[in-house]
Amino acid sequence: MEIVIKLSQFLLSLSLLIILHELGHFIPAKLFKTRVEKFYLFFDIKFSLLKKKIGETEYGIGWLPLGGYVKISGMIDESMDKEQMALPPQPWEFRSKPAWQRLIIMLGGVTVNFILAFIIYIGMTFTYGDFYINNSEVKDGVWVSNPVVEKIGIKTGDKIIAVDGVKIDKFDQINEKILLGKEVTVERNGSIQKIKLPIDFIDKLMQGGKISIVDLRVPFVITGAEDNSPNKKTVQPKDIVTSFNGTPVKYADELFALIKNVKGKTVPATVKRDNKEITVSLIVSDSSKMGIGYAGRLPYDNLEKLGLYHVSKQEYGFFESFPIGLEKGKNQLVGYGKQLQLIFNPSTGAYKGVGGFAAIFNIFPNTWSWEVFWSITALLSIMLGVMNLLPIPALDGGHVMFLLYEMISGKKPSDKFMENAQMVGFVLLISLLVFANGNDIYKAIVGK
Repeated sequence: MEIVIKLSQFLLSLSLLIILHELGHFIPAKLFKTRVEKFYLFFDIKFSLLKKKIGETEYGIGWLPLGGYVKISGMIDESMDKEQMALPPQPWEFRSKPAWQRLIIMLGGVTVNFILAFIIYIGMTFTYGDFYINNSEVKDGVWVSNPVVEKIGIKTGDKIIAVDGVKIDKFDQINEKILLGKEVTVERNGSIQKIKLPIDFIDKLMQGGKISIVDLRVPFVITGAEDNSPNKKTVQPKDIVTSFNGTPVKYADELFALIKNVKGKTVPATVKRDNKEITVSLIVSDSSKMGIGYAGRLPYDNLEKLGLYHVSKQEYGFFESFPIGLEKGKNQLVGYGKQLQLIFNPSTGAYKGVGGFAAIFNIFPNTWSWEVFWSITALLSIMLGVMNLLPIPALDGGHVMFLLYEMISGKKPSDKFMENAQMVGFVLLISLLVFANGNDIYKAIVGK
């Protein structure tokens, strides 16, 4: 059932983005009286799952869910319809329209993607508001469980003050800022330290097999014990370890440090169960294991109930939601632009983390949440818009590049040149798809 929910969210989000993107091309084409021969969700190579012709346009659903397309008459696109292009230009064809109209048609798809993302962020702001933990509330610092992060100098208990000299106000901003940053300012034992991030930091994270950078410090909340654990009858789900071998324990990382000192021993511990303190004995194996699962992350409302952090709640009226939502959309757009810069800089190693359809599929959770669904869809809409603007001939950005050249120089590239450019772009695009999806396969094989 979980895989069905995950797949449903993936296909619904993908279908919504594709249809609206193609509508962005379709509507201005029709407004400028340009014939649209096909409007397809997914690709219909050899055959389609469903199709119906209405007027001059065939609408359909293809079988290959790698995107979608509109086929516009008189346009050199992925269909490579050379027979049509060999005929004299007709008034209803794309090539017969003024350059400014063709530019609007080509920019329509990405324009819709960006507008959609901003509308979603505005709607989410109005519907859900904001829940966050102020960075100043993280009194005991962050939790660093990633050895790669520890090696560069960030330690558990550090308070992250700023990244690249910019103060961090909200805790949930920290990981993205560090991922895209060059220098982290931390407070450790009352003193301020600056930590330089290596240029290949992202590459090191991926090689370590763990992308997390810092987390909130949380208590050791037990989720259950393994079947072969000697502690199975001792502990219960939702127990919270509050002391271990006579030492008070507030956070899970403190317990892990204490366990290392009592390998192969049975030690006294205190757990909080139904608001009562209960003394138990816990057995630690020679490999510092207890066979007990714990919740590495807890919902914000649970953390507030435990008295660890104050969660700020901000609700917005309808008109208030517009500037806040627009700001969120802008920040996501700028952040994704910075990620692309890292990807195209080989020295960062970020290109190794590029994923394909499997990576996108895995973003969606196993449980249905409209808030999460819309958040992911908005981000994917921005990604789709930005990627389509890349100056690759097979993409919208490639067509825009040649149209701008035509408008500036007054010279229209020949059909032969456009056909060759389209082929080059198509090869580049296929290469990118193979690389991205190849990364997915490699990660699945090596388990990272």
